[in-house]
Amino acid sequence: MTPENPTAKTNPKANKYTDPGCAFCPPSVRACSDGEDQERGPGFCPTHVNPDRVSGAEDMYEDPFFKRVAQESARVESEGYCKWTRVEEVAQFAKKMGFTKIGIATCISFVDHAKTLSLILESHGFEVASAACKNGSIPKEDIGLEDSEKIRPGRHESMCNPISQAELLNAAGCELNVVLGLCIGHDSLFFKHSNGLATTLVAKDRVLAHNPVGALALADSYYDRVWGPLKPEKAPKIPKQGRRP
Repeated sequence: MTPENPTAKTNPKANKYTDPGCAFCPPSVRACSDGEDQERGPGFCPTHVNPDRVSGAEDMYEDPFFKRVAQESARVESEGYCKWTRVEEVAQFAKKMGFTKIGIATCISFVDHAKTLSLILESHGFEVASAACKNGSIPKEDIGLEDSEKIRPGRHESMCNPISQAELLNAAGCELNVVLGLCIGHDSLFFKHSNGLATTLVAKDRVLAHNPVGALALADSYYDRVWGPLKPEKAPKIPKQGRRP
């Protein structure tokens, strides 16, 4: 268990922050990777901001299931590092966990890919169940949308139904569920209601060929439109809580 960091109460820099701000940790620091976060971590480092939460989370790994998930995840990371595709990682992780049944929660537009994934997983010896987002054919009007709010007004559009996807895969006894291209928000509802562990294979981004990190990599050039009206003239180096008013 990580001991409480005394500097969290005495370091004036740490006292500026109540929220962790790891996104602003400089490349030259990132001391957590070297086991030195308590010594070299900036004031917004989690070990300064909330050491009790950090140590409390570590205690949770004493749960046998959580510990095994963490162990097998680390083994997959190590064995497949820069060698295995994410599809291969899904299969290997499930094998290491001893899972026998995998669910696929797919967008209706990814059904062909879902079939390929299903057959790949079957080839590794898994049982596979799959559920598409439009199951139930519930019209969008049933959740209060106006006709003008549809993608194609004037015709039937089925709502995405991620809660049903989760319930179907729960009922099928799926131990690991793989999300394939669910929309923003719909994926959140699926994760909320999935009983089995859930992981994303494809994050939907229709504009960037389902490669959403492209918007971050090109945020200051081709995709500068992602910025809101409060974009700073110069990128700040520390989290908002520590900046001068």
